[in-house]
Amino acid sequence: MRDGASKAYFYLCPGCHLRFPSLERLSFCPRCGESLSLRSQRELGRDNFSRAHPLRPPCFGILENLRSAWNVGSIFRTADAAGFSHLYLCGITPYPPHEGISKTALGAENLVSWSYHPDAVQLLQELRAQGVILWALETEGSPWDPFSRPPSQPLALVVGNELSGIDPEVLELCHQTFSLPMRGGKNSLNVSVAFGVLALWTSAFR
Repeated sequence: MRDGASKAYFYLCPGCHLRFPSLERLSFCPRCGESLSLRSQRELGRDNFSRAHPLRPPCFGILENLRSAWNVGSIFRTADAAGFSHLYLCGITPYPPHEGISKTALGAENLVSWSYHPDAVQLLQELRAQGVILWALETEGSPWDPFSRPPSQPLALVVGNELSGIDPEVLELCHQTFSLPMRGGKNSLNVSVAFGVLALWTSAFR
C-alpha cells in the first residue's frame, strides 16, 4: 500500500481513451482535461509487520560499491520480502537516510537491519571466519541452476558495482561465483533484479 491510500481507482477518458489508475478520486483527465469515467476500484493490500520473520539459518546481502540509491532501496524491499536478516552496505554504496533509497524501499529500509563497512574485503574475511557461506553474483561464473538447493549454513549474497562489477579481491574470498542465464544481447540484469532472483529462490528453501 502506498502513501496511506486504501483504494485504487481505475479511470477511462472518453476523449483521448487514456486508461489509468489513481490512488485518489479524480474528475478530469490529466492528459486532455476531459471528464473521466470511473470504471472500477479495488481495495489495496496492507503491510502486515506481525507476519515478518527472518530466514533460519540466516541470509544476508552484501552490496559492494553500488552506485544507485534506487537499486539499494529496491534491494532493501526484496530483502524484507525474502526474509533476509541484514544488509551490509560497503564502499561507495549509499545508505539510509537517503531520499533515493526511501523512494524504492517504501519503508523496508526501516525493517531490514543494515550496517555500513568502508572495506568489503575486511568484512568478507570476518564473515568467512564466522562460517558464513559467501556467494557472488557476476556476469561470469558458474551457471546458476534453479533446481539446485542453497547451502544449509548461513549464507550471504554478494552483488557489486553496476558498471565495474565486484572487486576481484572480494571475488577471491567468495566460496562460489554464479551467473544468471541471459538469452538477450545484454550480458547482465539490473543489480537489484539479479539480487532478487537469488534472494527469493534462497527464501523458498529455508
